[in-house]
Amino acid sequence: MGVQLSLKLPPVTGPHPVSCTDIMVGHSKEGSFFRLFYPCGSSHDVQYPMWLPRSEYVTALAKYLGWDSSITPYISSLIFGHPQVPVPWSAPFVTGVDKKPLIIFSHGLGAFRTVYSALCMQLASHGFLVAALEHRDGSACATYHFADDDPTNAPLKEVWVPFSKVEVGMKEFYLRNYQLHHRANECVRVIQILRDINAGAVFNVLKSDFDLQALKGRMDFNNVAIMGHSFGGASTLLSLAKDDTLRCAIALDAWMFPLEDASYTNIQKPILFINAEHFQTTSSIQKMKRLNAGNRESKAITILGSVHHSLSDSAFLSGFLADRILQPRAKLNPEQCLQATITSALSFLQKHLGLITPLSDFIILMPAPRMFAPDVLWTRVL
Repeated sequence: MGVQLSLKLPPVTGPHPVSCTDIMVGHSKEGSFFRLFYPCGSSHDVQYPMWLPRSEYVTALAKYLGWDSSITPYISSLIFGHPQVPVPWSAPFVTGVDKKPLIIFSHGLGAFRTVYSALCMQLASHGFLVAALEHRDGSACATYHFADDDPTNAPLKEVWVPFSKVEVGMKEFYLRNYQLHHRANECVRVIQILRDINAGAVFNVLKSDFDLQALKGRMDFNNVAIMGHSFGGASTLLSLAKDDTLRCAIALDAWMFPLEDASYTNIQKPILFINAEHFQTTSSIQKMKRLNAGNRESKAITILGSVHHSLSDSAFLSGFLADRILQPRAKLNPEQCLQATITSALSFLQKHLGLITPLSDFIILMPAPRMFAPDVLWTRVL
């Protein structure tokens, strides 16, 4: 029996073909690094990006999973293989004059910018520009920036940011709360960077065939949402209090622990909580209810048969080791969970961003009602 994991992400279901590219603005840690998923035009020279962008991510992910560091550089590459994201790399942006709504996406603890590709691809196929951040607060399994802000110094030296563990004697809340504010500030920063890209005034530090000028004047800053999973879910909530540009948030199985009590009164925008069946505690649910009480448009659903990692690409990992690493395994098929998540998200975004696409076009995709479980104290969702 082979040990290699297999990752097969489903194709997009929306009306637009999708591409993606990496954008790094600023050489230092204070800059921003994200993968942009976007509706694209036709591309004749199709190349598919790697889901694990570089070997450093393979090693870091294996280390985060607790594997023996002495064998991970070789063994982890054998185990993870070379999975690809099934969309063209850096294809031309879709032509036209219409402005596209924006979604900022924040990853969970130990993840990085590609770990939610299935979700981001699907959203982009429905006409969104999705900026999937790679956080530099020490919550990604690994990320990097450059040591020098002088672009004339080539080649630039890479500085890798490792995962930050909770040290012995350290109270986890203080570390994670500090990281949470750092993450929310990064989310706000990328909105400003997207504004600069929209104005045609941004240089991509990374070598890329994608023409950023194609995005000039094509972003709709009246319709900006934020979305995130786990630690990223908490990051989306705090971001709502930091930038009025954001009109609503979608929190995927949010990790509520790092969010301080004082921030609750500042979070007043509509929120959609999409929870897995097996993750949330009674305390976390009470915190969600407290936030929902601040806005009548905030809702919550639970997707029955799902687990915490059902809302990331890891749900699509298969193979002998997947059953060992990903515990507990979900009862719900990952394609069904993705469909339920996307359909719920699109319906919520259509309402709160005032999108032109009729709600009925999304509702027709709704899975069977038994997949959804509204909390007994909350109103029916969507």
